[in-house]
Amino acid sequence: MVELFGQTLSRREVSERSGMLSQFAGVRLMTLGDGVERGIRLLEFRTGSGLRFTVLVDRAMDIAECEHNGRAIGWHSPAGFRHPGLHEYEGEGGLAWARSFSGLLVTCGLDHILFMNEVSAESYVYGPKPTVQHSLHGRVGTIPARLTGYGESWDGDRCTLWAEGVVQQSAVFGEDLHLIRRIEADVGGNEIRLTDRVVNHGFYKTPHMYCYHINVGHPVLDEGARYIAPIKDVVWAAHADPMPRADVVWADDVHSNYRRQGVGYRRLSAPQLDFHEQVWQHEMGADFGGEVPVALVNDRVGLGLEVTTRKGQFPCQFEWQNLQAGQYALGIEPSTHHVLGNQAARDRGEMIWLQHGDERRYDTTFRVLDGADAIAQSEARIRAIAQQPDEDYPVPSNRHARIEGRS
Repeated sequence: MVELFGQTLSRREVSERSGMLSQFAGVRLMTLGDGVERGIRLLEFRTGSGLRFTVLVDRAMDIAECEHNGRAIGWHSPAGFRHPGLHEYEGEGGLAWARSFSGLLVTCGLDHILFMNEVSAESYVYGPKPTVQHSLHGRVGTIPARLTGYGESWDGDRCTLWAEGVVQQSAVFGEDLHLIRRIEADVGGNEIRLTDRVVNHGFYKTPHMYCYHINVGHPVLDEGARYIAPIKDVVWAAHADPMPRADVVWADDVHSNYRRQGVGYRRLSAPQLDFHEQVWQHEMGADFGGEVPVALVNDRVGLGLEVTTRKGQFPCQFEWQNLQAGQYALGIEPSTHHVLGNQAARDRGEMIWLQHGDERRYDTTFRVLDGADAIAQSEARIRAIAQQPDEDYPVPSNRHARIEGRS
């Protein structure tokens, strides 16, 4: 059955109340027509519950806008949603990726994530190419998808909005990785379901790293907004200097840099001037089904976003705080690898190596938390898994636990 406007309706009853489902909900394809966005194909999803989001077909089928009853959830950066022809992935010493960085979901990978790196290319067996240079967060997020389908699908009295596409990250004498992405949302629902498969279509042994940069903006992010997660250990903080040791108790003067900007991991501040990004790595607990829910909530406006991933797919998770005025965002970042980076993953034996036909799957749910009851239920679920530290500046353990079972 479909829940719409306070009623539970069958498929027939929905049809009786409109000439087309699109009166209430649907998926439609459009092309943007001005500025840096000109020429970008975009899918607009409307579920009828107040949830509306858009999918950038020409940017790896990432999610751009997301709103609920007119209240924004996803982040818009000053960079905007750029046409693929304007991407500058190789520029600025590897940091030009930030010129295409905007939206609720930015996909990172497929063979590299995190900061710039130069690593061996010996698996590609090509003498003139001994190494591969990677820019920030990999190439996939700047590649257009081949749209393979979209629409509405009824199963009895349940209706699912869906879209599918394939993103190919390929090179001669290099990787040939395909991202097969499916996005779903139920008519009358407040969830977005994302299913990704990354497949090695080529015949070289190929490295694979993967991360989602899930960026929440105002009004969910605001002064006093709360980051809620089943944190078992605060592993690392980029702004903690010097690097901590588990057997050392810090004095305030030793780790003053950790507190310098006055923002801990739990509660967010209003926008600041000259704020330097803060990044944390947390070791998350999972429920009995292997799921890891994380939420950002604003109790004042009764709105939040919960992101649920699977521990076996994304064993690591980062929290990104960019509270600079004019760029105000909080990032939830599930990752296949530690913050230590590409070379460290190889050295530690944790790199994912895909042979021809090998694949990895990733299942993620975005859930809008509408109202105090939905926020309380999410918080109770998360706290039942693990109680996050009560202090704003827990001493990072610097224990990057071994990721097992990789091949």
